[in-house]
Amino acid sequence: MATSACLTSSKLLTLQICKILPISNVLHRPICTTPLSMAKHWNQKYRKLRAQKVIKVNLPDYEETMRSYNELSKEEMRSKMKEKGVQPSNPSVERPLYLSTTGDIFEPYVPPEGDGKVSFITKEGAKQKLDFVGKKSKSMLAIRKLRKFDDDFEVDDFLVMAQDVYMKAHNALMNVRKDKEELLLHVTEKAYPEMLHNAMDKTIHWKMLGLLEPLRLVQARTLDVISKENLFCQMTVRFHTQQMLAVYDRFGRLIYGSEILAKDVLEYIVFEKHLANRYGNWRVHAKIIPDWMPAKEPAPKTFRLVEEDEKQPQSPTSDSSLQKTKELPPSEMPALATA
Repeated sequence: MATSACLTSSKLLTLQICKILPISNVLHRPICTTPLSMAKHWNQKYRKLRAQKVIKVNLPDYEETMRSYNELSKEEMRSKMKEKGVQPSNPSVERPLYLSTTGDIFEPYVPPEGDGKVSFITKEGAKQKLDFVGKKSKSMLAIRKLRKFDDDFEVDDFLVMAQDVYMKAHNALMNVRKDKEELLLHVTEKAYPEMLHNAMDKTIHWKMLGLLEPLRLVQARTLDVISKENLFCQMTVRFHTQQMLAVYDRFGRLIYGSEILAKDVLEYIVFEKHLANRYGNWRVHAKIIPDWMPAKEPAPKTFRLVEEDEKQPQSPTSDSSLQKTKELPPSEMPALATA
């Protein structure tokens, strides 16, 4: 009887629960709102090593990267730099460096003494010829490096181009007061200030009348600057020409040369090209003057003589106190220059 009473009471309890709760909640498992715990590995011995296999990656914040640094305040900038461990940098004072030319001649060619006057039949002339042949191997190696950058390079074509650049540079020097940029197209940044200094306060009349001997390439050298790919090449060309040169001072007086007489000129001109630059051109770089060559006499300089009027007192507002200038006669120019 007791057992039957217990059964009936349990049936009544289940019926009451079914009436109160919906059938879905009774038949199905309740929904778990707590997070599931991660399953542990069966071997806890290498737990630390397994944790080191996982790398935490900080994903980029694209909204932050879209903002420019100008929009951030000083405090926001300071906090971000502190978070990333970046030290505040000083304002940069560095400037970009561009090497378009070298500052000197790699290996200056030493012209033989008596060149242009000594025949090859004589003893001195034969010695000069042997020295030239002995140094020709270095030039051939330099030309081989040059042809890696310029496949169509030929010595004969280069000599024709060198003569053209030489004439354009001297013609630009005569008109340097009107256009200084034209001179920089045909001479390097090393030769540019030197040529301008020689032409300061002067008027130059120059003309090439012809060639006494064909142009000759006497030396070729290459040099890499900073890196092996940044290569410069220098060619030394022998010019034996007939030229006319007349230099006038600022008062229009002839101080050097003549416009009537022509002179034979023997020069060794160095041409340079930046081989690493695709748009580099051959330009006049320097002129070789040997040590054994005697120094030329300096051209006489002209000055202006300042006279003051001693009759009237000097006054900054009076016209009589203005200084008068006059040109010196040619006889007084050397004496004043030495004084």
